[in-house]
Amino acid sequence: MDRFVQAWVDGWVVSRGAAPPVAESWGWTVDVGTRTDHVTRHVLGATNDAVAEPTVRKVAGAVTGAGVWLKVFADPAVVGPWLGPGWWIDPEPGFLMTAPLPDTPPGAAPDGYRTRTWSRGGVTRTMVAAPDGSLAARGQIAPTGATAVVDQIETSPGHRRRGLGAFVMRTLHRAAAEQGARTGVLGATPQGRALYESLGWRVESSLTSAKFTGETRR
Repeated sequence: MDRFVQAWVDGWVVSRGAAPPVAESWGWTVDVGTRTDHVTRHVLGATNDAVAEPTVRKVAGAVTGAGVWLKVFADPAVVGPWLGPGWWIDPEPGFLMTAPLPDTPPGAAPDGYRTRTWSRGGVTRTMVAAPDGSLAARGQIAPTGATAVVDQIETSPGHRRRGLGAFVMRTLHRAAAEQGARTGVLGATPQGRALYESLGWRVESSLTSAKFTGETRR
């Protein structure tokens, strides 16, 4: 199993309050149960060229219930043809990214913005409020020993390009480093990748996200 994938799984379940992961021969099963369209997820432990078509087909073929997700650390263009009918595949690839976590002050938020950082249940959250009190940006991080998973980074549309996303990330970096974490792990969207790379993160592999709907395309 890839160590960064295992770190991502371990931190993600803490961040989202999911059930502890169940180890499988091919990776992990995580029961989420937050919505009818996100009941369970299967995460394969291999990355890049180590991802095997027979394994993906076997895991995907055993799924019969709607709302089960499959996470495979390879490009959707490669993984997509391996999945049978009834699977919706996110057309945009995600990315597994890692970075060292610097123990340096995050600096100040832009003038007029109010920030709050707190920890509960093993998760540290940062919120940035706009001058009118509305949500401008947010994010959270879940340290699990030497690694920490960054999750749910968001900047409201009206407050983008003001450095708020970078400020949230630096704040979370510092919080996790103070708790003993040395390496950050996250699953990035194409939109978020540029921000993370500007802060020293690097891509370890592509990520395919697929959801079983049970619906057959015509």
